[in-house]
Amino acid sequence: MNKLATAFLVESKKLFRSKVPLVSLLASLMIPFVGGLFMFILKDPELAQKMGVISAKAHIMGTADWPSYLGLLSQAIAVGGLFIFGFITSWVFGREYSDRTINDLLALPISRGAIVMGKFLVVGLWSLSLSVVVIVLGFIVGRIVDIPQWSTAIAGEGLLTFLLCAILTLFLSTPVALLASIGRGYLSPLGFIVFTLVTAQVVAVTGYGWYFPWSVPALLSQTVGQGSMAVEPLGIHILLVTGLVGMGATVCWWRYADHK
Repeated sequence: MNKLATAFLVESKKLFRSKVPLVSLLASLMIPFVGGLFMFILKDPELAQKMGVISAKAHIMGTADWPSYLGLLSQAIAVGGLFIFGFITSWVFGREYSDRTINDLLALPISRGAIVMGKFLVVGLWSLSLSVVVIVLGFIVGRIVDIPQWSTAIAGEGLLTFLLCAILTLFLSTPVALLASIGRGYLSPLGFIVFTLVTAQVVAVTGYGWYFPWSVPALLSQTVGQGSMAVEPLGIHILLVTGLVGMGATVCWWRYADHK
């Protein structure tokens, strides 16, 4: 446990001495502000018509009410989180190869498993912190815009769905860590993130999205305001297994692969 704590502290220092936290925070802050902008436009059809293209895109997001707004935030963290969380993961794991510090890191008197888990803890805690910032700021922006149909029940349902989407999306970051380790850098995981983002949209359209892990969080986000989460349990299980397999495979790669 002490070695895991040491690995966590070291990886935390690496992360927060870089620009990754600032970049990921700025990217995350766009979610509530863009969502609030869409709701502001939808509340005033005349203003929306004057804004041309922006109004057309805003109408795609639904109506100006809290269920639509919270669903939009959940969908944004489900889709945007794939990129933001994946970007953080690819940097935390890929930098060791790009900066040629992997051999020095593996020479430390800390087990490779503890190092990998320390990296996952840093990725997880920072990604969840970003998610909390997004939803808290989202509620503040929503109240400032004065979106209709506020109720504690809708807010509670939206908050629960948002957090579930964020956690499930975070689980999908573990295969990114594996790709960063196998690919020895940033390019492979970033290519994998783009591939999964595109493929998730295509598979969701075909109706089999619940069985493709990268589509599940976005589908879950669409249940806000329906009164109950009409989820496919098998899809959730497939996603969780995918995350655990990605984590286990990353640990095995660091422990047994030839890193010379």
